[in-house]
Amino acid sequence: MKKEHSPETPATQFLRRHQAEFTGHPYAYEAHGGTRVSARELGVDEHAVVKTLVMEDEHARPLIVLMHGDCKVSTKELARQAGHKKIEPCAPEVAQRHSGYLVGGTSPFATRKALPVFVERGILALPRIYINGGKRGFLVGIDPALLTSLLAATPVEVALTD
Repeated sequence: MKKEHSPETPATQFLRRHQAEFTGHPYAYEAHGGTRVSARELGVDEHAVVKTLVMEDEHARPLIVLMHGDCKVSTKELARQAGHKKIEPCAPEVAQRHSGYLVGGTSPFATRKALPVFVERGILALPRIYINGGKRGFLVGIDPALLTSLLAATPVEVALTD
């Protein structure tokens, strides 16, 4: 289940505690490299690398959006589907305060506070995804069904392709 050189993080502890099957994938992190770098380093399609984005609604209440690495989020469409007036990305320091993770290492698992999670519907149709494992330069490979079973993630259709 776990490779010996994979780091121990709150996210991996959460996955183990819930007996979720995952594989650890450390890689050489590059600042501002994003999912393009992690996909290249792991030799996987960037569409299967999932970004964990911390955003907030019009009342500054935080939420998480999980998006394909090669897509952007339509915040206007997300707000509409989530029943909010407005949703926008958090400043990095605010995102870190809400999630407990450094930006670039944000995992949806074991966030500091329980946050509502929204997942792009197409992610759930993939056979396997690679999502941050709670540390910069570390992804975990999981079955996307874990996003709904462990995080109660709400499917949305808010992807914008580059």
